[in-house]
Amino acid sequence: MLQVSGESRSGRIACLNWPDAFPYRPEASFDIRHSGDALQLHFRVQEDAVRAVCAADREHAWEDSCVEFFFDPHGDGTYYNLECTCTGWLYLCRGAGRHGREFLPEAAYAAISRRCSLGREPFGLRPGPTAWEVELDIPAAVFGLAAFDGLRARGNFYKCGDKLPVPHYLSWAPIATPRPDFHRPEYFDNLIFI
Repeated sequence: MLQVSGESRSGRIACLNWPDAFPYRPEASFDIRHSGDALQLHFRVQEDAVRAVCAADREHAWEDSCVEFFFDPHGDGTYYNLECTCTGWLYLCRGAGRHGREFLPEAAYAAISRRCSLGREPFGLRPGPTAWEVELDIPAAVFGLAAFDGLRARGNFYKCGDKLPVPHYLSWAPIATPRPDFHRPEYFDNLIFI
């Protein structure tokens, strides 16, 4: 469980759920807070190589150096997957499971403010240890909310990179599946907004 308030709370994205197949664990953490009408996420990553190929929203963010926030704000079986590359390109959908997900409208993407320590331009694969940060400001309306105050929700945070030299799949809350699968809301943890 994580209590989210106006003060920044931190968490580590460090669960190595599939150590036999994917033993690499880059350093990844997040800070989260809300201002009532917006959610602020600040991701920090240190990894052995960084990849930035995506050049627009709705591309395959998970293939680049990527951090993710999956969020079920309503408890109705529909959750949002917000996936963000190291250069701030987003893949943002909603749905009840892995299949049949629907992209949020362009206005939702445009409403999210993004700050990226590596800039916004794609640069391909950059070998060698690299530290990077991404900050996102997400209006409550993106998640169909009027405000975050008093919300009891569920979610999980992830770090991945399917096409990096060493693919990896880390989570904040543990996932008990035989293969990497982030679309498993039964493994989300509680997020209490105060």
